[in-house]
Amino acid sequence: MRLVGVGWYVGSCIMLGVFGGRWLDNKLNTKPVMVIAGLLLGIITAFYGVYRMILPNINKKRNEGKR
Repeated sequence: MRLVGVGWYVGSCIMLGVFGGRWLDNKLNTKPVMVIAGLLLGIITAFYGVYRMILPNINKKRNEGKR
């Protein structure tokens, strides 16, 4: 049940990065630089968050396999 929101989490991280980068591009007049930086930051944040969400399940499977 804990993993139901993984897709929403990934999508929201990436979209927030893109929209934040787009907003900064409009403020700083540096078009595509901040969008690309925001996209990369969103992807990195999403994958790190998914890793942290899945890590307890991986550890649980490893501990069950040792028995």
